Amino acid sequence: MFNVRVYGIYINEHKQVLVSDEIIKGKHYTKFCGGGLEIGEGTRECLKREFLEEMNIAVEVGAHIYTTDFFQQSAFNKDHQIISIYYYVIPLEPINASVSNLPDFNILSGREKLNGDAETFRMIEWQEFSSDAVTLPIDKIVADLIKETHK
Repeated sequence: MFNVRVYGIYINEHKQVLVSDEIIKGKHYTKFCGGGLEIGEGTRECLKREFLEEMNIAVEVGAHIYTTDFFQQSAFNKDHQIISIYYYVIPLEPINASVSNLPDFNILSGREKLNGDAETFRMIEWQEFSSDAVTLPIDKIVADLIKETHK
């Protein structure tokens, strides 16, 4: 079975990159913002919905960056193959969600949802941003692409 994920890359005017620090099934992850494609929606609509749900912000979906071109098994369900699609995003309004400049997974423990998952947002300074800054294998490839493109 395929699991299609759609992610947005936001780089602000200070050349900081938006990421999401999350606790998923008890483990810590730093990843790009976005989520799962739902039946009946396109990838761009999915990304708009995800930013609205997660950050309560409307975004414009920009240029396509990357789509997974290799086999990636899901870390959460061994019967699923992950296909991730990445776009640049531009906020259409000021970001009002709480955004930190430091990773702090301790903050998340108070925000955990009933299923044990939690999420917070962070801006990473350009000079500190690399594939080492994110956790998921496909995100690492995209981080390298972004760094190469925005030298």
